[in-house]
Amino acid sequence: MADYLPIVDYSLIGDMRTAALVSRRGSIDWACLPRFDSPSVFARILDHRIGGHFSVQPVGAYESAQRYEEGTNVLVTEFRQDDGHLELIDFMPLDSNRADEGAPEIHRRLAATGADIEVEITFRPAFDYARRRARIRPRENGLLASDGVEHSIALSTGDPVEWEIDAESGAAVGRFVLRRGQRSWLVVRFDDDEVWPVEDYRSRERLRATRTEWIEWSSGLRYEGAYRAMVERSALILKLLIHEPTGAIVAAPTTSLPEELGGERNWDYRFSWLRDSTFTLFSLHALGKFGELDRYMGYLKKVCRREADFLQIMYGVGGELRLDEEVLHHLEGYRGSAPVRIGNGAVDQLQTDVYGEVLDSIHIWRRRHEMTEGIWELAVRLADWVAANWRRPDSGPWEVRTEPRHFVFSKLMCWVALDRAVRAAEELGLEDDPAADVGWWRTERDAVRADILERGWNEEVGAFVQSYGTRDLDAANLVIPIVRFLPADDPRVISTVERIREPVERGGLTHPDTGLVYRYRSPDGVPDESGGEGAFCVNTFQLAQVLALQGKLDEAVEVFESVLRHASPTGLLAEEIEPVSGEQLGNYPQAYSHIGLINAAHVISRLRGETGPEDAMLPDNGT
Repeated sequence: MADYLPIVDYSLIGDMRTAALVSRRGSIDWACLPRFDSPSVFARILDHRIGGHFSVQPVGAYESAQRYEEGTNVLVTEFRQDDGHLELIDFMPLDSNRADEGAPEIHRRLAATGADIEVEITFRPAFDYARRRARIRPRENGLLASDGVEHSIALSTGDPVEWEIDAESGAAVGRFVLRRGQRSWLVVRFDDDEVWPVEDYRSRERLRATRTEWIEWSSGLRYEGAYRAMVERSALILKLLIHEPTGAIVAAPTTSLPEELGGERNWDYRFSWLRDSTFTLFSLHALGKFGELDRYMGYLKKVCRREADFLQIMYGVGGELRLDEEVLHHLEGYRGSAPVRIGNGAVDQLQTDVYGEVLDSIHIWRRRHEMTEGIWELAVRLADWVAANWRRPDSGPWEVRTEPRHFVFSKLMCWVALDRAVRAAEELGLEDDPAADVGWWRTERDAVRADILERGWNEEVGAFVQSYGTRDLDAANLVIPIVRFLPADDPRVISTVERIREPVERGGLTHPDTGLVYRYRSPDGVPDESGGEGAFCVNTFQLAQVLALQGKLDEAVEVFESVLRHASPTGLLAEEIEPVSGEQLGNYPQAYSHIGLINAAHVISRLRGETGPEDAMLPDNGT
């Protein structure tokens, strides 16, 4: 599968409505338009032959590298040839996401230095996950492609280009010479039936405005500790994953990038998980970014007002309930790793931990706001549900496709839910509110705690296990001291960490050579029940965080940096890392991984005394 680039050879641009992956070869190989969860228009990363792409590169041999402009999500790809240098700047204007009628745009600026450079452009949209071939027509100012049914996409070029259009494949290839010292713009705009002169898109002005907005946002990050550049990049990626019109946060902008090459664990992450969203907001809150939580609370109230037996674990970015899972058999998958899935069947699973994450987000939100009637009503309803239902088995945080079980992590977060609700009532003087049975919450909170300590702890294993009655370890239990269920120096926490750190060959969850942590190694209902997948970035970062809390700072740094060594050249992280090859696996970039990086860096820096006094204001999860 030599036609596929490593995942780390991609970087992300976006406008906080959708995003695109741009390779170091100057090719946009993934873009869903107009939203994160819309059908793809470019999907070569999932099928090199038919997926579709939009590439810009020099003719002939070259070396290339990527970087972000400092403090921004403006991407620079540099191509070097023997006698010339081509610079490609890619960005998506932020202004278009604020206009209801605005259509997403991708702007690409070319600049040549040293010598004239011949540039080749390949424009091959593939609408609806390559189920509809593009019909491309030349226009005075570029090209117009349509699917013949619903959508179109316009390409405007700043220089005359001689196009060769292949109607069979739906591709157009063109070349032109970029003179030394010259700059040229290319603009693609989705769902526009006109190809306007490139000057009409005001690319230079909007690049300046987009740069300014990103810099103003990133310069407001409240963090001066270690790994500042990586923390800033992680925060910028998290910000890109927020759907600005609704406040929803997607777990990742991609679908079906495999957790194991040739394996079955290929999932669609372009939706808003309540769990991932809450942890994203914790991380941004710790960095002094509070507005994102305010925006998300509106989305949260919207999705939580729906009457149902239990909260869904995820929703569409517009609050959609149905995310039906479908396999796209016509796509071969990244490096041949089928199936390619859209939608996510786990949407119907009961995962009781989400109540804890939502109530913890309310707990963080109220630190800076007066409790409103609507938020308190939501908190009461969620706490009542947990008090009545925490004894139910569920599918756990990893969305296993087995029969429901009593997962320790799920019970733990039920405790968090009730604990945060009780604390809110106590601290806000609402214990006598007739609508809130705080005494019941307190009783059930204590019952959950006793249940976890009795049934979740396995004396023979010497650890909190994955689910009651098993001997299986689960790295999710590393959050026990992070959410302050038990202190980090509790003997049971210390023993659990030691067991997780043991090599997988001896029953632990750690790769012996790299120190990277697997989330679990037990069967999960997916056909290849060997547990075939990479080590999880977020769990490895959580291990570093807990080691820091235990005072083992040197070991924490060693574990933390074991993940950083595998980050992309531009600082991005996928969901997992294959420990032997070091290759990144899974959807990319993954919010959870960057959350883990921020949290671990923050705690390590705080405990080494490298952060300022303002960092004493930290959420209760230790971030």
